[in-house]
Amino acid sequence: MTGRPTELTRRAALRAGALASLTTLAVPLAACGPGYDESPDPLRPLLAAAQADATAARALAAGKDADAAGQVADARAAHSAALKSEVDRLNRPAPSPSPAPPAPAALSDLKERLATARKQAEDLVGGLPRYRAGLVAAVAAGCASLQRVAPALGPGEDAPKVGAAPPGAVPQEAVDPLQVALAAEHAAVWVYGLVSAFLPGAFGDAEKSGAAEHALRRDFLQTMLSASGATPVAPEPAYVPKKPVTDAASAALVVATAEADCASAWLAVINHTDDAGLRTTALHALVAASRRGTPWRSEAGEKPVAIAMPGQAG
Repeated sequence: MTGRPTELTRRAALRAGALASLTTLAVPLAACGPGYDESPDPLRPLLAAAQADATAARALAAGKDADAAGQVADARAAHSAALKSEVDRLNRPAPSPSPAPPAPAALSDLKERLATARKQAEDLVGGLPRYRAGLVAAVAAGCASLQRVAPALGPGEDAPKVGAAPPGAVPQEAVDPLQVALAAEHAAVWVYGLVSAFLPGAFGDAEKSGAAEHALRRDFLQTMLSASGATPVAPEPAYVPKKPVTDAASAALVVATAEADCASAWLAVINHTDDAGLRTTALHALVAASRRGTPWRSEAGEKPVAIAMPGQAG
């Protein structure tokens, strides 16, 4: 291997520092003067669904699917807590309560609930204020990850593949977050190349598809940044994982870590643009990285298998 290896841990620290400067968001105080929005909070349906799902999954956590049901319960409870904090902050009027969904009889009864909650969250991301857009995007990605925890829950739809970069410049405030995303994509491409030597043949399709999609997103970002007059950040000569990669389990862990890094970087893009098209691109990348990371975390023996709020600092 040529070039000076750069520790993934150091890269992660640098990325975290960059993201910290990017994602330090001043949460606006609720307006109290003329013009205050008296309409019900659009996040309330998401909150109600998260609360109902957490309760429903908890009721199944003592059965044969206890592990998967418990993960759904914990993740949806985390969604509920995050959404409730934001809804309470604005204290808008509450809509009339909806009828409670029927109690689930089996884990498969949660499948449609997760799909609906994911779709509701994804549909809101484009039109919300930045802080709320990032919060709701993380909820959507969390639901998408849960769909891959057990066959009874999904598998759910994969995010659309990235297309050609749109012509013209991107918003200036998005350039730095996009550079951070490009750095994460460079690292992910390198990681997938590294682990191919340690994975048995059964992992071939997952390894090839993951590497291919990260390469597409890397190329997409390079084209987009160049069109904006920015010089795309270059890849490091090599990256050294925090733990040595010696077998399939350690290989799966480093892939899961790379996917989590990409999720964090793409969430920061959502947090720093009002451009609906760019938010959609970033949301798809966030969801894709979150869904790919779930089976790799499972192979590595990580718990929970699905990250509740992908991209957010844990």
